[in-house]
Amino acid sequence: MSPHRIVLIGFGPVGARFAEELLPAVEDGRVDLTIVGAESHDPYNRIMIAEYAAGEIERESLTTAVAADFTAAGASVLRGRRVTLIDREASVVVLDDGCRLPYDRVVLATGARANLPALDGIDRLGPDASGLDHALTEGVCAVRSLEDAERVKKVVDAGGRVVILGAGVLGIEFALLLAAAGAIPRLAHFGPIPMPRQLDRGAAHVLAGSLDHAGVTVVPHMRAEGVVVREVDGIRSFRALVSSDGKRIEGDLLVLSCGVQARTELAVDAGLRVARGVLVDDRLRSWTDPRVHAIGDVAHLADPIVHAHEREVPGGPSGLIGPGWRQADWLAAAIVAELGGLEVEPFAEEVPGVVLVKASQVDLVSAGDVQADPFAPTPVGEKPREVALWADPQHGTYVKMTTTDGVLDGFVAVGMPRAAAELAVLYQRRGELPSDRSLLLRLDAAEAALPVPLGREATVCMCNAVTAGQIEDAVTEHSCTSVEDVGRCTRAGTGCGGCRARIADMLTALEVAPA
Repeated sequence: MSPHRIVLIGFGPVGARFAEELLPAVEDGRVDLTIVGAESHDPYNRIMIAEYAAGEIERESLTTAVAADFTAAGASVLRGRRVTLIDREASVVVLDDGCRLPYDRVVLATGARANLPALDGIDRLGPDASGLDHALTEGVCAVRSLEDAERVKKVVDAGGRVVILGAGVLGIEFALLLAAAGAIPRLAHFGPIPMPRQLDRGAAHVLAGSLDHAGVTVVPHMRAEGVVVREVDGIRSFRALVSSDGKRIEGDLLVLSCGVQARTELAVDAGLRVARGVLVDDRLRSWTDPRVHAIGDVAHLADPIVHAHEREVPGGPSGLIGPGWRQADWLAAAIVAELGGLEVEPFAEEVPGVVLVKASQVDLVSAGDVQADPFAPTPVGEKPREVALWADPQHGTYVKMTTTDGVLDGFVAVGMPRAAAELAVLYQRRGELPSDRSLLLRLDAAEAALPVPLGREATVCMCNAVTAGQIEDAVTEHSCTSVEDVGRCTRAGTGCGGCRARIADMLTALEVAPA
């Protein structure tokens, strides 16, 4: 039999994970894999780009895979190349140089691009280094690529002023990183509170105080309208962000952190149905063509039987690396099983993700619906929701937990890292809270012992779905003595990095001194 021809479009962290899981089938000749990546770099961890830009980590630590390993296994890797067309009728993928790649199956892992608000004074100067996005006015960028990170590093190294537009998770994390690196960050956002989708007003108030204490100037109600530029030798460069009411924030760099949107243009041109991403079913197949799959930030998972005739399909890409990696793992396993005449269970839609701010100066974790009013009466016919809330704004701590029938369905924790870690585990497992909620608060008391994981099945690393049991086994069976060792053995801590402190706690509890 001829090998099954798969063309993977996108060589970012999710695409690379899919290819990595497929390599055994490539090596034994069952799969002919061609990988097309627009960037010339090896795959790198885009989530940690901000840490690199702020000088916290070295460039080498970003790399998640090496192209040479894929080619050595028999895959074809085309870097610095762009796909211009998926010709479904001819079953070929067309590249920017006219090369035609025949396929039996296409996997889209094209990810997402930054939303660019329409601001007067910002020019789109043609294709950037990847050829997929626009280069912008000098001094304006969205930190999504290595080239963006290098621009930021120059300003940080000079102790410059950075204006960040957008107070979502990424904008806040970036501002905190810059403050720690010695730059001067100013965080501007449209509304009255930061992270309005994930926080209630109380948590946002405590967060704002923590940001101020960390050296981040927050400018709310900033209805950004345009930028002031200076032209020298024909080059226009950013100097200030201006709002509709006349507010002006001067800086050496403007970072746009206004969300992302899936790169669906190839799918649209190919006639595939899209919504917030490429619409796929529970086998990650396009609604339109079962020979086309989508994973990661470009995949919008929804049931076609339920939603096929709806104009607005609910849901969308999660925007988190963990679900993207799990989709990559599942799809590779499903394809291999199918080639062997077997079938795996459909991909299960996941519980909405836990959102956390990764920063040394601020501990913030949120999940589910946290807007419930603890004093509001229960509407007739609805199940009562219990809300437990504790706040100490002067010391930057806040916890709110909402439950239905005792089961945790939403929480937010600021300045309470150990309580947040236990709540995250309970939320993912849909576990019940202890009847005495104050037990969780005591985890962060100065005299508290290290928290004990809630059983071997408790998930510690949500990006890679690594359990406490797997980490314990890595220590006892593979002699792992550091967070890095555990990461190499289990992948835990290699995604967003938010679980690294908890892994260190586990190593200490297991009487291993974390390096």
